[in-house]
Amino acid sequence: MLRNSFACLVFITFILSALTGCLKVEHPSPDAKSYAEPQAAEVVKTPPQTKEPAGDVIPETGLTEEEIAAGWIALFDGHSLSGWKPNNDVNWHVDEGVIKADKGEPGLLLTTSPFADYELKFEFKLTPETNSGIFLRTTFNPTDPSKDCYELNLCDQKTEFPTGSLVARSKIDKPLPVSSEWQTCEVNLEGSNIKAIINGKEVLNFNDTSKNLRKTGFIGLQKNEGAIEFRKIYLKPLRMSTIFNGVDLAGWNVVPGSQSTFEVVDGTIHVTAEKQGYLETEEIWGDFLFQATAKSNGDSLNSGYFFRAIKGSEKGMANGYEVQIHNGIKEGDRTKPENAGTGAIFRRTEARRVVANDHEWFTTTLSASGPHIAVWINGYQVTDWTDTRKPDENPRKGLRLEAGHISLQGHDPTTDLNFKDLKVSTLPADSP
Repeated sequence: MLRNSFACLVFITFILSALTGCLKVEHPSPDAKSYAEPQAAEVVKTPPQTKEPAGDVIPETGLTEEEIAAGWIALFDGHSLSGWKPNNDVNWHVDEGVIKADKGEPGLLLTTSPFADYELKFEFKLTPETNSGIFLRTTFNPTDPSKDCYELNLCDQKTEFPTGSLVARSKIDKPLPVSSEWQTCEVNLEGSNIKAIINGKEVLNFNDTSKNLRKTGFIGLQKNEGAIEFRKIYLKPLRMSTIFNGVDLAGWNVVPGSQSTFEVVDGTIHVTAEKQGYLETEEIWGDFLFQATAKSNGDSLNSGYFFRAIKGSEKGMANGYEVQIHNGIKEGDRTKPENAGTGAIFRRTEARRVVANDHEWFTTTLSASGPHIAVWINGYQVTDWTDTRKPDENPRKGLRLEAGHISLQGHDPTTDLNFKDLKVSTLPADSP
């Protein structure tokens, strides 16, 4: 009996010890890691990207109504890299309304459209390690800044060409104070003269009298060394020639066979129609920038600007490329245009978003350079298209690079539009 009791006691003691051992918790030192805790992998956070605006929204470009009317366009829409193209594998990306880059070999992010004479304004941010720049009238892959471009240096490092200088062309007299805050820059290119104002102070006034004068080219953002950021990038074309005098239709002709009425009303060209008709310029253009302001006095009216068009006749009134005018949308979604949408190249592309409203003035900017065509509506780029078709005299059938007429369209009995402020500038022949 005692033996059995003792055996039971030993057994119970053994069980209790085992349980106590199992329940015992070891408290690691503050520097130690629990064996049961998995080792955390290093997390590389992707910066928050700026979202595409909802389909019922007109994106904010940051331009005022007065700036839009004056011809300013946004080269950066604030949420995407539409209208830009890199020339290497730099990690260009958009983060909360800012274009950023900090990795990759030196390279450029370039506009897909070339420009000749213009005002340019933008904001930039440097780090102490940054070596960057804004390339003006540049080729797509510049190798010599004294010939292939005008490189406005943005660099807080000690360098031969400090911020505000034109690399290999012109050095500013006194380096600017180093800053890691947002800085403003305004550049004016007109003919052979280039001026730059940084943070409100003129730092550059350069006149290129060399044999390497560049007349046109792309605009490029450079990532060389360190991190670089750009935002609020705007451009206003200069040397635009007026092609409507606001008084009469001098310089324009109604195309034979037209069944539309074109008349000057309150300094505008007013268009109504029974059937299609066209008002055509006497002058012709090949590579050019065009700007015009229009208003459709009805809902979802159809019209357009034709360009590089064959001279119109009764047999063919409008054989040209067409920048569509049609502000209709589907399902209340501005990313779903009716009939291609205002700013589309009709029968070739759709506008990425309908920006204009009926019964309101809106400004169209058209760039035609070789096979590349871009369109901005109220400063927002809606079309970025390259014609890859086989060449043909008629743009309706194929690629046309030859100069042609610009014309305004009367479409159907609902047509009721006004046009004003029609301007053109020719891109120089050495366009890249």
